[in-house]
Amino acid sequence: MADPSSPDAGSSFPGDGKTFFGHPRGLSTLFFTEMWERFSYYGMRALLMLFMVDAIASADDPNGGMALDTKTAGAIYGLYTFGVYALALPGGWIADRLIGQKKAVLWGGIVIAAGHYVLAIPNDLAFYAGLTLVAVGTGLLKPNVSSIVGDLYPEGGARRDSGFSIFYMGINVGAILGPFICSSLGEGVGEWWSGNWHYGFGAAGVGMTLALIQYVLGGKYLAGVGDLKPESAEPSRLARGRNAFLAGIAVVVVLTGLGVGLSSLGWLSLTLVDFAQWTGIIMVVLAVAYFLAVIVFGCRDGTEKKRVGMIALLFLGAAMFWSGFEQAGSSLNLYTKSFTDREIPMPAGYTYPFTVHFSAFEIPAGWFQNINPMFIVLLAPLVGGLWVRLGARNPSIGMKFAAGLVLLGAGFFVLAWGSSFLDPDDPSIKVSPMWLVVTYFFHTVGELCLSPVGLSSITKLSPPRLVGQMMGTWFLGAALGNLIAGLVAGFMKDLEMSTLFVTVASIVSATGVLFVILSGPMRRLTGGIK
Repeated sequence: MADPSSPDAGSSFPGDGKTFFGHPRGLSTLFFTEMWERFSYYGMRALLMLFMVDAIASADDPNGGMALDTKTAGAIYGLYTFGVYALALPGGWIADRLIGQKKAVLWGGIVIAAGHYVLAIPNDLAFYAGLTLVAVGTGLLKPNVSSIVGDLYPEGGARRDSGFSIFYMGINVGAILGPFICSSLGEGVGEWWSGNWHYGFGAAGVGMTLALIQYVLGGKYLAGVGDLKPESAEPSRLARGRNAFLAGIAVVVVLTGLGVGLSSLGWLSLTLVDFAQWTGIIMVVLAVAYFLAVIVFGCRDGTEKKRVGMIALLFLGAAMFWSGFEQAGSSLNLYTKSFTDREIPMPAGYTYPFTVHFSAFEIPAGWFQNINPMFIVLLAPLVGGLWVRLGARNPSIGMKFAAGLVLLGAGFFVLAWGSSFLDPDDPSIKVSPMWLVVTYFFHTVGELCLSPVGLSSITKLSPPRLVGQMMGTWFLGAALGNLIAGLVAGFMKDLEMSTLFVTVASIVSATGVLFVILSGPMRRLTGGIK
């Protein structure tokens, strides 16, 4: 613990004045809240696609799944992950206008935990209800827990940056632990444990419950932050906010009821795949219309119009990047399960624990979801240090986006190369896991080039009165990318692996080359912002 009386500790910290290694004591509360929430999210995500495509339970294999085809499973995965990010927008609005960030995090966590426990029930209706609850709860929690971290540092500056760095370490610790534990319980671990999908889902719920317990116990360290702002708490504004919220709920209920009614009458025939595809098309149209409306009607001068145009290009780059990167939980997870050699030979004559004897240990597919967060922990300081060392020679925003996209494409080209050794006529032939490790390495470096730069750039480029809306476009770009990632996984049965990955690699690499070509004009659009 830092000495509270030291200058670095600072008595101006929100909360009770206690510090955590020179930071507000509330940072530890938010660190562990986010760590366990990410444990639950990534732990469940590591199982989701595998569970949906697994055969239905039988006497020979009681740990059965839903036996969905990859197109349907990919559409469900895409819609779920799309919802997680898209619902961050209303989640932020509810916190700002109705209940404050602290209560939004609490209620979001409760809904997430309930969703995971519902997923643990072996029933199809419970499965869809659980996914919906997790998406809604994450939309409430995810944007608001980060907002509270910022509120801990009213003075801003380097200390806030350092606090966020510590906070993001919690994200990656949770992202490492979640797939390891949930996959071990859900898929099974060698011959020690045969696995039960619903135990894995339940473990994610336990993780979220731990997040809630320590969040409530550590709430005393968050005094004075994350509360509803005084202007929003005025009775008239609060009443308008509640009316708008109820009107929004009514619209959702009416549209849902209309869709169900038309489907039951046979007047609307949409499969889940069709619905996911139309959702993507509608999102693109709305995004284009929104940026045009802001540029034409919302900007006050030419400089603001240029900067909003720059944000629109970043939205495009982010959507394309996440459409490839987020295949980690969909197509790459299925690839790991079906086409990667995960067996580790065991030494002969060795006495194993619990008197279990076997010649090989098969690594659960979900464990490979740990590779990206492990690389993040190892490489983030190096990449961050590189930008500092380059100083004035730092690449432009456009060039960093180009680097991220090209590196993403390089990862898929590596995987396509490895997939060329598969034999469609001999499913017993599998490839080395090192192809996946190298792929995830390229993807992680690409993420570190693009994601932090994108977040930082939007806060700098946005007109001050539109920062919240412009940040929302980043969430929408991630939502659209996740939806596309799920849909791409649906082609795994129709295309050879090498063909699928070459196609993805070519598209994202071409987008990266486009950003290289546009880097000059994009630099002029920033209006002097670096």
